Amino acid sequence: MKIKYVYKKYYNISTGIETNSKKVSKGSIFIALKGENFDGNKFVKEAINNGALLVIMDNNKYFFSCEKIFLVKDSLTFLQQLAVYHRYKNMHIPIIAITGSNGKTTTKELTKNVLLKKYKKVHYTKYNYNNHIGIPLTILSMPKDTDISIIEIGASHKKEIKNMCNIINPDYGYITNFGKAHMEGFGSVDGIIHGKLELYEFIKKTNKFVFVNGDDPIQLDNSKNIKRFIFSGKKNKNSDVILKYICNKKNIYSTLSINNVIIKSSLVGNYNSYNIAFSIIVGIYFKIKLKNIKNAIEEYVPNNYRSQILEKKNSKIIVDCYNANPTSMIKSLNFFKNNFIGNKMVILGDMLELGSFSEKEHENIILFLKNSNISIAYLIGDIFFNTKKINSKKIKIIKFLKKKMFIKWIKVNPIKNIKYIFIKGSRKIGLEETIPFIDP
Repeated sequence: MKIKYVYKKYYNISTGIETNSKKVSKGSIFIALKGENFDGNKFVKEAINNGALLVIMDNNKYFFSCEKIFLVKDSLTFLQQLAVYHRYKNMHIPIIAITGSNGKTTTKELTKNVLLKKYKKVHYTKYNYNNHIGIPLTILSMPKDTDISIIEIGASHKKEIKNMCNIINPDYGYITNFGKAHMEGFGSVDGIIHGKLELYEFIKKTNKFVFVNGDDPIQLDNSKNIKRFIFSGKKNKNSDVILKYICNKKNIYSTLSINNVIIKSSLVGNYNSYNIAFSIIVGIYFKIKLKNIKNAIEEYVPNNYRSQILEKKNSKIIVDCYNANPTSMIKSLNFFKNNFIGNKMVILGDMLELGSFSEKEHENIILFLKNSNISIAYLIGDIFFNTKKINSKKIKIIKFLKKKMFIKWIKVNPIKNIKYIFIKGSRKIGLEETIPFIDP
């Protein structure tokens, strides 16, 4: 009854849901969530003073009598149930769920651009709202007149995708890839694969539909008994659509060809090709004209430090530091090594959430650098800092325990005679903060 009552208020009267009391305005519904280092219940009074229509809280310690307050067993569970109810009320809206180890956000953004060529109201995940809190908030932000929605699912442990699918109830699913991300939570590469395949399990159970990269044998094998639409860069007899991936030293941007139509993106690296391919396939499946698909992709400009190229004097900085894991790091470094001719330098930050695999995976990156044609490597973070020393005559490797130490050092020792600079690290490292101090 509480869910139905609160939902009625939310849907008909409220100005939205807030989990930050400082952002509450007149008409907001404030949901007090708890974390490791905070308790939103402490700020119930502040939320009410700021004009909250209703407050959902779960800590009796901070409870006081007020007609606006609903005391529940668990605020997060209540938020998720509210989202489930909203989805139930709006089952007419088709939802595409995207998960995977790498490329989720880029894939979502490209797909959004393509779908906007046909649909006026495309709903999608914003910011980094792809976890157990962000997903229910995203679902609840979906208007009833939405034409189609794209929801991104992040996951750091088993059963998380399954639980998020129960909230989203997707009509379509896509797994970008299976890489070495969040190994601390998943336990192994096999754990990662099984975790991502929870999306397939849900789609199969609900008799819905998956888009499949036919060049990925794991996707191909595990989608056999599910309704599917297959794309491939190879002449695979199972493929519904064949594309051609074009990438060489003369063309560093991800470029694809379909039906003799060349689509050139502004995304650096062949590792983005499948992200682009999926957006093309979605466009084809939903009967969007190929010329409009081409325009949508070519209009997309990467931001948020994902596969961007910045110009500085005589140098080019390839910025891909929104996130990093061993799979994405090696793929992007390999592309950087092979497709840029001239003096090359890298600034790399720690790859987080790798658990017991952390030391080995960071040492693998250093070993790759040692055998590459990259001239200088600056490694930032305590994991890289504490790796074994590897001597090399080919590359100069300098380690820094903290980012601020690197910035202090680079001010005194400016970069010179470097044509290409590549920057990548995990989100928490925040390597974009080093960019203003790089002045080749």
